[in-house]
Amino acid sequence: MKKIIFTFLLCSLFSLSSFAQENVVPVSTEDTIDINWESSFKNALKKSKKEKKPVLIYFTGSDWCSPCKILDKKLFHTEKFKALADKDLILYEADNPRNKDLIGASKLEENYQLIRKYKVKSYPTLVFVNHKGKMIGYKKGLILTDYYYPFIQSVTENY
Repeated sequence: MKKIIFTFLLCSLFSLSSFAQENVVPVSTEDTIDINWESSFKNALKKSKKEKKPVLIYFTGSDWCSPCKILDKKLFHTEKFKALADKDLILYEADNPRNKDLIGASKLEENYQLIRKYKVKSYPTLVFVNHKGKMIGYKKGLILTDYYYPFIQSVTENY
């Protein structure tokens, strides 16, 4: 009886482990599109005032947030988004990585202040602000990337 139970448990363990494995697809960096992120939020606000464009703050956990990685690849690194951003937006990435060595201490502190100011509780989050830092649009979570464009367009048209 013990042999039967042991064999059953062993078979169950092997069959469950085969379903638990994750298929990892390598991300190619050869075809990435470079986006012009501002180096500081203060610079983004200055440029926003000068160019009369809203600032898109992208709140992300770049090294741990899977939905952020998907959004980054499928939205921000596309020709369509780059064309839209170059024409209508000022961009600032507020990264909150687990590996704090990925960004400088002053930028990390600036990002923490923005997280508190705009009450960001989940990632990814997109916050649109005017040149004074007043929120004019907000979208959190990962949705189909095609749904971001009408939202972005509505923010830029009403700016």
